[in-house]
Amino acid sequence: MNTPYPVIKINSNDDVVVARFGVAKGTWLPHENITVNMDITAGHKIALHDIAAGDAIKRYGQIIGFASQSIKAGDHIHTHNLSMGDFSRDYAFGEDTLDLPKARTIDKFMGIRRADGRVATRNFIGILTSVNCSATVARAIEDHYKKTGLENFPNVDGVVALPQNFGCAYGFDSETMVVMRRTLSGYARHANFAGVVIIGLGCESNQIKDLLQIEGLEEGKMLHSMNIQDMGGTQKTIDKGIAVINGMLREANNVAREPVPVSEIILALECGGSDSYSGISGNPVLGYVADKIVQQGGTAILSETSEIYGAEHLLTRRAVTVDVGKKLIARIKWWEDYCVRTHSEMNNNPSAGNKAGGLTTVLEKSLGGIAKGGTSNLVDVYEYAEPVTAKGLVFMDTPGYDPMAVTGQIAGGANLLCFTTGRGSAFGSKPTPSLKIATNNVLWERQQEDMDMNCGDVADGKETVEQAGERLYAQVLEMASGQKTKSEKFGYGGLEFVPWTMNAIM
Repeated sequence: MNTPYPVIKINSNDDVVVARFGVAKGTWLPHENITVNMDITAGHKIALHDIAAGDAIKRYGQIIGFASQSIKAGDHIHTHNLSMGDFSRDYAFGEDTLDLPKARTIDKFMGIRRADGRVATRNFIGILTSVNCSATVARAIEDHYKKTGLENFPNVDGVVALPQNFGCAYGFDSETMVVMRRTLSGYARHANFAGVVIIGLGCESNQIKDLLQIEGLEEGKMLHSMNIQDMGGTQKTIDKGIAVINGMLREANNVAREPVPVSEIILALECGGSDSYSGISGNPVLGYVADKIVQQGGTAILSETSEIYGAEHLLTRRAVTVDVGKKLIARIKWWEDYCVRTHSEMNNNPSAGNKAGGLTTVLEKSLGGIAKGGTSNLVDVYEYAEPVTAKGLVFMDTPGYDPMAVTGQIAGGANLLCFTTGRGSAFGSKPTPSLKIATNNVLWERQQEDMDMNCGDVADGKETVEQAGERLYAQVLEMASGQKTKSEKFGYGGLEFVPWTMNAIM
């Protein structure tokens, strides 16, 4: 087998190449006509020519930062000589819109059609909490069903508790409270929940009665609520919760999977533990799948505003209207203000693992991350946990913290999730299944027990994005039809419910 060429050049306008694997000092790169000046770690950048201090440096054909000192051809480019800087971006609203051709065939998967017409990919009963004080009770009810099992209800995927860490000590009309109610409402209504029980303490700020009234939720045979203080204590609430769920199980079990079109998929797009290969392999492959789902009439949700920062102009240029583009920029401006009032900075985003994997600035990370959204038009922009109703590629405003971002997307209605990683994130979600995608072969070989799909051969030049995209698309339809993912088999999802708290806790 031929050894792959040691570096990757992504765009003809780039000032750097990326090492496919470790490249030794003194290595001659004939295509680039340069000699490598020092040992380069896999995934890290090498300068293609001399760069003066202060000059912009491009990757993906876009600016990823500015040289903080003079750089020689063949040098390693990373945090020691590349930094952020201000530059103007041309938002050019709608100038690059391009309608993808309609799919020639209607693809289908085996889904669960709810009475209201929505389609589920899983069939859970959920236990939500209005406040952390009722988390132990929720867990105890879940534990009961883990011990007794659901053998008599084979069509129910499980009883899952999703306790939260807050729910009190912030104002009724605060940003956090509004978002909390919206998030809980989104989960209570989620298609993948056949029924839901909401448990509170009784005296918390996040009152269940307010949640039900403001969000328009009505209690009935498949939605119940209770408070520990009203029930008379912990054990009484546990017993009542079990009795209520026992009454739901027969109804929840009365479902059958049937062929439904891919237009019913609402796919959440996520990346975490990223590396320099994420924007070369895993994210473009996921973008290919997002485009296919959009062509089928479905929905793909891109999120993590702090991880598109600096690349937002690539989305505004694909916005179907000026108003949609401006909605995105409004969220960027909100984040800039948020950083000022919380004494933060957007370029703190790349984590230690990101940097070890070769990512230097938030601009570089954003340009790679945005590839998850494919090439289709941006049709709408949503605030955190808002119900997603549009068909096509949409953006949801969320933080860059994976569990928090995914919680918002699921609250918005995502019934499937694809999660790319270059470092090896261990993650899963409920009630929405998560398919994990490795961006490089080293990760796949090391942590295959957590990964569902490998895109490493794309990074190594042995497979095209289209070939890997077709493989991933097939796996997505299998996941939608009920095939369990690696994270589901490990039981991930119960602890990854993390609503966004943005206010001071008083």
